[in-house]
Amino acid sequence: MRPAYVALFLLLLTTLSPTPAGAADNGEWSVRPADSAITPRSASELPAQPGATLTDRAVVTNTTTAELTFRLYVADAHNTERDGGLAVRGIEETQREVGAWGKPELDTVTVPARSAVTVGVTLTVPSDASPGDHVGALVAVDTRVQPADGSHLSVQRGVGARIYLRVEGPHHPGLAVEDVRFTALSPQLPWTGARESTVAYTLHNTGNVKLAPQVSLGVSGVVVGGPGERRLANVPAELLPGQKVRLTETWAAAPVAGWGRLTVTAAADGVRGSGTVGFLKVPWLFAGCLALLSATWLLLRRRRLAARAAPPHSGPGGRAGGAL
Repeated sequence: MRPAYVALFLLLLTTLSPTPAGAADNGEWSVRPADSAITPRSASELPAQPGATLTDRAVVTNTTTAELTFRLYVADAHNTERDGGLAVRGIEETQREVGAWGKPELDTVTVPARSAVTVGVTLTVPSDASPGDHVGALVAVDTRVQPADGSHLSVQRGVGARIYLRVEGPHHPGLAVEDVRFTALSPQLPWTGARESTVAYTLHNTGNVKLAPQVSLGVSGVVVGGPGERRLANVPAELLPGQKVRLTETWAAAPVAGWGRLTVTAAADGVRGSGTVGFLKVPWLFAGCLALLSATWLLLRRRRLAARAAPPHSGPGGRAGGAL
């Protein structure tokens, strides 16, 4: 095997649309479902029964000025650990669901410059397929091997059009928030310098249907500064059944100081999940200054009380006493 292809299997780059409704396009070629007789489609959305055989069509479009050849395959989709975005298994990886059930009518297709080719796809759903959503993609991989930017390795690029297969049966959405962690980073004195704390948590789809979660952060207890609640932005647009993603978000406006509990709550399709973590946030230089001021105040107060409790002082050679 040539060294370039060893690198290829390590760095096969496949592009899926960043949003469920977007087209799969990398600027040179695209893959999308063939339009139905009624409306354009951005993804193949197919209901199915266990044991059914389904067919669909996809369009591979070459927008460059040169002929391109692609390897076609059907792949399982999954959420990436890095940011929860949607990715697919590589062409040499073992496919377990949609990727194992689907097969394009052509393994390789050559598309002339500025042209498009339509190919058929067959999906054979096993009789024991579990109910719920199964997500994959039809992927077109450029057969050209290209050097990776800033690296001695070589890569092949692919573009995939999403396939959403919903198998009939009981559908149970479920969502959990696990292992919440709060890292407080503050200046030694409040309101001086930047404050960039971080919140990390695991978002887990515990059900059998895909979800579009919304996640919020709430704080309870005694805190100084910072909002009591905020919406988290770095959340995957789609969380597939059974998938877990570890997410971290910077919280620049975190409370300056305080103690209590921090709660991360996720909601989608009528289900909610939450996770909490306790926190104690004290800028230590600020705390030291408060302790010093408190100690000084206590010392002065003790001296004043001692002075009030002392007996009256008589002058030299005199005698303290009252009149007879």
